[in-house]
Amino acid sequence: MSRLFTPLTLRDVTVRNRLWVSPMCQYSAVDGVPQEWHHTHLAQFASGGAGLIVAEATAVVPEGRISPEDTGLWTDAQRDAWTPIVAAIRSRGAIAGVQLAHAGRKASTWSPFSNHRGTVPADQGGWTTVAPSAIAFEGFAEPVALDLAGIDRVVDAFAAAARRAVEAGFQVLELHAAHGYLLHQFLSPLSNHRDDEYGGSLENRVRLLLRVLDAVVHAAPAVPVIVRFSATDWADGGWDADETVAVARWAADRGADFFDISSGGLVAHQRITTGPGYQVDLAARVRREAGVPVNAVGMIDDAAHAERVLAEESADAVMAGREWLRDPHYGLRASVELGADIDYWPAQYLRARPV
Repeated sequence: MSRLFTPLTLRDVTVRNRLWVSPMCQYSAVDGVPQEWHHTHLAQFASGGAGLIVAEATAVVPEGRISPEDTGLWTDAQRDAWTPIVAAIRSRGAIAGVQLAHAGRKASTWSPFSNHRGTVPADQGGWTTVAPSAIAFEGFAEPVALDLAGIDRVVDAFAAAARRAVEAGFQVLELHAAHGYLLHQFLSPLSNHRDDEYGGSLENRVRLLLRVLDAVVHAAPAVPVIVRFSATDWADGGWDADETVAVARWAADRGADFFDISSGGLVAHQRITTGPGYQVDLAARVRREAGVPVNAVGMIDDAAHAERVLAEESADAVMAGREWLRDPHYGLRASVELGADIDYWPAQYLRARPV
């Protein structure tokens, strides 16, 4: 039996398989409101056999957007626009998740569709960014260091966004503490130079993440919560795998159900050697040493490789991104390649199912 096509249960939510869709920014929202593009983009993966589909990094406040074209959940109008999208995912048998995010010092940037790079100026729709310390990401504008009241507002915003997500029908919430965004910025000593209770020791640097986790669990007590970590900054003196293991244990004790293990994104001078499955060992280490369930990501682009990751017990699920963009029916194709007898081929597509 294929492990990739074995169900997995997160709290009371059963996901039909372990081949999941990573959150992928589309830079196509208007004032944080998802559009028809998002509906088609996400629903197609459910028709294509995905188990869990996590919608893109969705900002909890306007200033938390990576770009002015990012989606949000800071208004009821945004919630209402997400509702039919979530319904389309669920009606096709997949589980709908959303990644709640705040970009911190990496906010207010030009989308990759533009001819510009760096920070969007205020007179062109940009804004002043915030961070744990007034230290810019290389090539971006300098952020303003959050004061204690500002930190409290961030916590409250995550909780409010979690409530709206549940009202929209999302079944899983992911907290984005990776890729150099705000929660990751607090975790890493390369971006966090604070001398108060949110800086210095690991216990202090993790304080915001744990407060956000507590607030989200309180706001959505019945909903499974995934935490996405960058397991290493790939830079000297930065956040590393040892700290990730420790904090994953603490987060699990506070109610996190699952961990999405990626890496990098905090600094431009990171040194990463990429290749198929280059982050799997990080996921395996967090799974083994923290004793928590994880998914692996990072150039796991074929069914046999994904199956091997699970067979070797390096992860409990696999998330893919670009392969789903190349083939929105990746799940159906993978089931055939692995000889998995699944019962969720859409009736409309059965004539194309290999026999």
